[in-house]
Amino acid sequence: HSTLSWTLNFNLGTSTPQIANANKELPRVKRGWVWNQFFVLEEYMGSDPQYVGKLHTDLDKGDSLVKYTLSGDGAGSIFTIDQTTGDIHALRSLDREEKPYYTLRAQAVDIDTNTPLEPESEFVIKVQDINDNEPKFLEGPYVASVPEMSPVGTYVTQVTATDADDPTYGNSARVVYSILHGQPYFSVDPKTGVIKTALPNMDREVKEEYQVLIQAKDMGGQLGGLAGTTIVNITLSDVNDNPPRFSKSFFHLRVPESSAVGSAIGRIKAHDLDIGRNAEVEYTIVPGDGGTVFDITTNDYNQEGIVILKRPLDYESKKAYTFKVEASNAHIDPRFQSFGAFKDTATVKINVLDVDEPPVFNKPSYVMDVYEDTPAGTIIGAVTAQDLDASSSPVRYSIDWRSDLDSYFDIDPVEGTISTNDLLDRETIAQHNISVVATKLNSPVLTSRVAVTVHVLDINEFPPELASPYETLVCENARLGQVIQTFGAKDKDVPSAGQQFSFRTPKEDMKNKNFTIRDFGNNTAGIVTKRVGFRRRLQEIYFLPVVIEDNGYPPKSSTGTLTIRVCGCQSDGSVLSCSAEAIFLPVGLSTGALIAILLCIVILLGIVVLYVSLRRQKKKETLMSSKEDIRDNVIHYDDEGGGEEDTHAFDMGTLRNPKVVKENLYRRDVKPEMKRSPKPPVSQDSADIRDFIHQRLVEHDLDNSAPPYDSLATYAYEGEGSVAESLSSIESITVDLEEDYDYLRDWGPRFKTLAGIFGEQSETQSDSTNTENAH
Repeated sequence: HSTLSWTLNFNLGTSTPQIANANKELPRVKRGWVWNQFFVLEEYMGSDPQYVGKLHTDLDKGDSLVKYTLSGDGAGSIFTIDQTTGDIHALRSLDREEKPYYTLRAQAVDIDTNTPLEPESEFVIKVQDINDNEPKFLEGPYVASVPEMSPVGTYVTQVTATDADDPTYGNSARVVYSILHGQPYFSVDPKTGVIKTALPNMDREVKEEYQVLIQAKDMGGQLGGLAGTTIVNITLSDVNDNPPRFSKSFFHLRVPESSAVGSAIGRIKAHDLDIGRNAEVEYTIVPGDGGTVFDITTNDYNQEGIVILKRPLDYESKKAYTFKVEASNAHIDPRFQSFGAFKDTATVKINVLDVDEPPVFNKPSYVMDVYEDTPAGTIIGAVTAQDLDASSSPVRYSIDWRSDLDSYFDIDPVEGTISTNDLLDRETIAQHNISVVATKLNSPVLTSRVAVTVHVLDINEFPPELASPYETLVCENARLGQVIQTFGAKDKDVPSAGQQFSFRTPKEDMKNKNFTIRDFGNNTAGIVTKRVGFRRRLQEIYFLPVVIEDNGYPPKSSTGTLTIRVCGCQSDGSVLSCSAEAIFLPVGLSTGALIAILLCIVILLGIVVLYVSLRRQKKKETLMSSKEDIRDNVIHYDDEGGGEEDTHAFDMGTLRNPKVVKENLYRRDVKPEMKRSPKPPVSQDSADIRDFIHQRLVEHDLDNSAPPYDSLATYAYEGEGSVAESLSSIESITVDLEEDYDYLRDWGPRFKTLAGIFGEQSETQSDSTNTENAH
């Protein structure tokens, strides 16, 4: 081990002085260290401490006045220094991979005063590397895959080894890769560690997994270098390079003829050496004998072909079927189509086995119709079943009693004819659902059933009639053979759907020269003209009878009458007027002019009515001196009321017997317009009045519904001794019309109105008397 040394110059001060003035010249003192370059060899195995180097300063004159000190990483524990000579030694073996260098500080001081002679200086001791670490694969073992049939050089994976030695010193960390086991299938790049395929067309079906041993060696692979290894497990992934193949070319299946439609009747399988989706197989039946009777599907779990029955089998009709099945891959890789067709074909033969079967009806269900009230014992239909087996056993029929609890129907056990057992009522049950059982005579346990629906039809009870009261118009300028109205019919019978109606002209009206009926055949008919030149002046309305007949059972018919009105029309057929009065209107008057004339007439009538009303009102006002109602005044002033004739001032219902009908009542508030002939006064002691009142009293005593009122008040007869005397109208009309009423003016203001009325009456009578005397 050789030691190199050099001299380091240091300033004597504790720090480098700063330049305060560029023109000022400072004194410069030069000092320097002299030492060897420090390296220490790792993994030193000697018995003595390993010599590292020597520290020396030019201030040391060899008189032992300078003492050397050491501080920093490992000072005292790993490294030691001779205080007098400055020699540095390593006390123990060092590992570069653990710590590659150590930073220490050295200082020279006066041995007596410990005064630093030089500033403290820092230096580094490096651990010199040796090749003591082998390369290591930190991520191993490796797992990789590559598609089968890959070409040479296909990338598989990459391995990486690391060496803990110093890569900057020598070849200790230079790694080279190589394959120890796995040739000739794979190769590895010596520098990068990339593994690639080395053999073409490696087949997964031949060998699927490979284990490759990779070595990494340092020192550039030279002799003496350290090495490490790892294992790489490589799997060939599958590609679709194999077609499916049947294990045999002929499959033989046996199927009972009683097998249900949709059931699996057999399995076949084509094997594919591939795996996963590359081994998925699709089965198809080649068009031919069994394509319509059988189908085949794939079992996704084991890729078997399942043969399924599409139609019922019948041993008596066909005993065997032969067809071909083709198996092909669902996912084909185009790179391998040059290998050949990726499919295979096999023949399947199916023998049908005979089974003793129940009778078979010739229909899946039956529908029968019968009219209500059909006599019992009437045959309404029949069912038919037969034994299709070779034995051809006779069949017997019966009705399941649970479907016909009331025994409405019966069936002939041999012929299968169904008849009624009782009268059927559509309003009670409109539809019967029964079940007919067919049994083989030589094997009673074999039975079959069929549903029979019996519709109870409604008897045609109502005749058809016109659908609506049609209003038919015919133009005066109608053409010959023109259809002027289309009409239909309706029927109250149910159901309305399916009803057919026919229309015709009655025999007695066949010679009608004006109109005829045309049946359109779709439940409608039309009225057709048989001539031209219709005139309203000659005949405005025509009546056309029509016979309507339905298709019910029994058929019903009725005769309706269509009314046809003649109208005036324009040339395009639009109607102008259909009324007879329009014929006599002046030619040329428009609709607006007619409306104006009618409006004027209405206004004139309104004026006349208003005028008459005003005249009547004015006449009433002249009879009264006051605009107030006399009855109100009388009641207001507690004066005598209007009597029993006054029915407006208050309710007379409490004073009147509803059984009494009074005639010739006169109003006191209106001036009489007719003269009354004087009548003799009625005596209060009249026997007629007394008998009348007595009779009424007896009737009211016996009448429990009569109101509880005084009969004397009801008939308003004033009794004897009354100061006011009688107020009855019987006696009032006998008053002398020429009586002087001037004394009423002396009774006060309350009787002013009454005096005015009768005073005016007296003056009128006086004038009439004077006129007669003048004549």
